[in-house]
Amino acid sequence: MSSAHQTRRDFLYIATGAVGAVGAAAALVPLISQMNPDASTIAAGAPIEVDLGPIAEGQVIKVFWRGKPIFITHRTKKEIDEARAVKDNELPDPESDAKRVKQGKDQWLVLVGICTHLGCIPLAHSGDYQGFFCPCHGSQYDTSGRIRRGPAPKNLPLPPYEFVSDTRIKIG
Repeated sequence: MSSAHQTRRDFLYIATGAVGAVGAAAALVPLISQMNPDASTIAAGAPIEVDLGPIAEGQVIKVFWRGKPIFITHRTKKEIDEARAVKDNELPDPESDAKRVKQGKDQWLVLVGICTHLGCIPLAHSGDYQGFFCPCHGSQYDTSGRIRRGPAPKNLPLPPYEFVSDTRIKIG
C-alpha cells in the first residue's frame, strides 16, 4: 500500500482528533466562564455605565447600582434656575446646586433615590418644589435633591460618578 492512499484507519485518526478537540473546547468554556464575577458581586459594587442620549429634557430615569435606585435627571433651564435661586442658608442641610452637579454639566443631576428619613423611594417631579417627594412621611426635596421640608435630615445623597463622554456616565 502506498502512503498516499487513505484508509479507514486515517479517517478514524482524524475523527478521533476532531471529537477530542471539540471535547477540550467544551471543557474550557465553563472553566473560563467561572472566572467572571457572579451577579451578586456585580450588584455589590461593580461600576455601571449609563447612556444619557435617550433621556429627554425634563425626564428622570431610574437605574440600579449596588441594589440602590439611582435617579438621573435631565434638568430643564427653569429647574436649574430655580435650584440656583435658593440661598444656602435657607436650607436645612445647606449645599449649593453647583456642588451637586459636575461643572459644565449642570443639566444632569445624579442622585441616590433613597429618602434620608427612613429609606423610602421618593417620587420625581412631585411636591411643592417640583423636585422629589417622599409620600410615606412627607419629605420634600427641590430640583437639586436638597431637603426643603419634612422629617428628612439630609439632602438626597450623590453617588460617585463621572462623565466618560458627553453622553455617557459611569456610576461607581
